[in-house]
This record gives sequence, structure tokens and C-alpha cells, in this order.
Amino acid sequence: MAVRKTRSDCTVGTFEKTRGLPPGTIRNPDGRDARSDKKIGTLRKENEKRNKK
Repeated sequence: MAVRKTRSDCTVGTFEKTRGLPPGTIRNPDGRDARSDKKIGTLRKENEKRNKK
């Protein structure tokens, strides 16, 4: 069975905690650690913008 897509209003810190991931697993498009209060939707938009260039 497929895993559902994560809600875009979920924060990085909450996502890492609920999935049991160590802090710093989620990265910004430039490779730096994402802030824990950053939203997943924002990361998706940044990645989409970066991939179009």
C-alpha cells in the first residue's frame, strides 16, 4: 500500500519527530539543514523553483 503525501502545513520538526528521523535529516535545496519551524509546503515550492532553472 502506498504512503500518503505529507500535508504541506506540517513543519519540518514535527515531520522528523513523527517519522523517527534524527534532527537535520530534512535539507534545504542548497544542502543546509532546514529550520524546524519551516513548512513542508515551502520546501516543495523552493525545490520546484530550483528544478525549473
